[in-house]
Amino acid sequence: MQPRTRFTRSGNVHIAYQIVGDGPFDLVYVPGWISHVELAWEEPTLASFLERLASFSRLIVFDKRGTGLSDRVPDDQLPSHEERMDDIRAVMDAAASERAAFFGVSEGGGLATLFAATYPQRTTALVLCGSFAKRIWSPDYPWAPTPEEREREYEVVEREWGGMMDVAHYVPTMANDEAFKGRLATYLRRAASPGAAVTLLRMNTRLDYRAVLPAIRVPTLVLHRTGDLDVSIENGRYLAKHIPGARLVELPGDDHLPWVGDQDRLLDEIQEFLTGVKPTHDADRVLATVLVTDIVGSTELAARIGDRAFTSLLERHHNMVRRELARFRGQEVNTTGDGFVATFDGPARAIRCAFGIRDGARELGFSTRAGLHTGEVENTKGQVGGIAVNIGARVAAAANADETLLSSTVKDLVTGSGIGFVDRGARALKGVPGEWRLYAAR
Repeated sequence: MQPRTRFTRSGNVHIAYQIVGDGPFDLVYVPGWISHVELAWEEPTLASFLERLASFSRLIVFDKRGTGLSDRVPDDQLPSHEERMDDIRAVMDAAASERAAFFGVSEGGGLATLFAATYPQRTTALVLCGSFAKRIWSPDYPWAPTPEEREREYEVVEREWGGMMDVAHYVPTMANDEAFKGRLATYLRRAASPGAAVTLLRMNTRLDYRAVLPAIRVPTLVLHRTGDLDVSIENGRYLAKHIPGARLVELPGDDHLPWVGDQDRLLDEIQEFLTGVKPTHDADRVLATVLVTDIVGSTELAARIGDRAFTSLLERHHNMVRRELARFRGQEVNTTGDGFVATFDGPARAIRCAFGIRDGARELGFSTRAGLHTGEVENTKGQVGGIAVNIGARVAAAANADETLLSSTVKDLVTGSGIGFVDRGARALKGVPGEWRLYAAR
C-alpha cells in the first residue's frame, strides 16, 4: 500500500511528505530536479528503491515547493536556498525527527550538502549520488555543461515536456523501453509544469556549492556511476576531494537516475555506510533454460506507425507473450521495452514457447527473434541473474528475424523431442569467453 501523504506548513507554503518504515534512524531523501511523492510508488523501479531504503531506516520523503504535491509557486518566485532549507526543517519537525542522515540525488545533493553544513546538529551523515558542486562550465570546473549545452536542454524540455522525451541521456539502459518512457512522461508532467521545469533547470545552472564543501563535518559517502552521461564522474571526484573525510565509491553503469540499472549495488553501499553492516543477499542457484526475445526492427516500426499505434501494438505483444509463457510454464523475469526474459524448468518447453511467440508476432504483423541457453542461474529476491542470462541475451542478439537460436547445451538436452535443428556454426559471443556453437530450432 502507498504510504500516507501528509502536509506541513513552511511559511505560507504547504509541503507534502511521507514517512516510510520504522528503522532505528531517520533518513531524509532529498530528490533531484522534480518529484512527486505519490507517483513515485507507481513506478516499479523507484518504488523498489524507496522500499529498500525504508527497510533499514525510517525514511522521510518530500516534494520541494513548486513540485509534486507541495504548493506550486509562480515561476518567478521559486525558492531560495534558505527557503528550501526551511522546508526541510519544517518536514523534519512535522515528522518528529531531531536528527537524520541525508541522501541527496543529483541536484538534491547540493541542497543536502548545504543543509549538512548549516545544520550539523541535525545531520548525522550525508550520502550524495550523481551530484555536483557546480552546474555550468568554467575554466576551473571544465567537466560541467557549457552555457550553450544548457540552453539546448531548456529548449528540448520546453518543447517535449509531458510527451515521450528522449531519455537516453539520463537512463540509456531504458531508452528503448516504451512502457518506462510512458510512465516517466506521466511522472514528469504531473510533477511540474513546463514553465516550472525549465525555470528550475535555469536555477540549477546557477548553483555553485564549492565554497560550502570544506565546512561539512559529518561522515559523507559520495556515489557516482562512471558512465553517467548527464553528470560526469568528475563531479563526484571533485565532491569527494573537497569534503573533509568523504569516501568516494565509483560504480559501473551509465544511468543517471539511481533507481535505474544496478540499484542493489548502490543501495548496498548506502546501507553499509549508514548501518555499519554489509548487506547479504540469499541467492538460490538452480539449473534453468533462459529465453530472451525481442521485436525485430522495433524502432523503425514505431517510426512508421507512430507512437500511439506502436504503444497499442506493444501492449498486444506483451499480452500474447505472457499467454505463451503461461501455456508452457515459463516464469517472466524481466520486460525491457519490446523484449522479454523468462526461465523454464525444461528446454523443450522453452523452445516451443519461442515458436508460439514467433507465430503470435507474425499474426500481429511483425517479426521477433529468440535466444535460448541452459545453465545455472541465481535467484535473489525474485531477481534472476548469472552468466546463463547473459549468454541467452547474446544468443538472441545473434538470431535472425523469426529465428529461434539456441546454444549447443540446449540442443543436447532435447534430443529425441522431435525438434529439428540447423547448425549455424561457432560464434564468439560478446563478453562471454570462448566460442559457442549455435543451432536454429525448427
